[in-house]
Amino acid sequence: MNMIMFMLTSSIILSMALTVLNFWLTQMTPDSEKLSPYECGFDPLGSARLPFSIRFFLVAILFLLFDLEIALLLPLPWATQLEHPTVTLTWASTIILLLTLGLIYEWTQGGLEWAE
Repeated sequence: MNMIMFMLTSSIILSMALTVLNFWLTQMTPDSEKLSPYECGFDPLGSARLPFSIRFFLVAILFLLFDLEIALLLPLPWATQLEHPTVTLTWASTIILLLTLGLIYEWTQGGLEWAE
């Protein structure tokens, strides 16, 4: 119990010390090159501070959702170690069918269209 308390206390003290050290050592006044949109020496042709496209953000989020669903749910039938391969195939097919239906729903709702 004493060892756990010692490790907890030392980790809290270490994290607080690193945080204080970070605030103390950082440069508080950045120079003009760091505040410029490009550091390569070329002048930008347009504004570098354009608003972010919501359509691009939605497509990126959809990609992440489908990617995570496949990465997390597809190995599920093999992780449960079912007795028959047909049950495993049924689980995998169900997951892929659900993902496909979700993609079709997004497509029909217009979530994947760039132009309006």
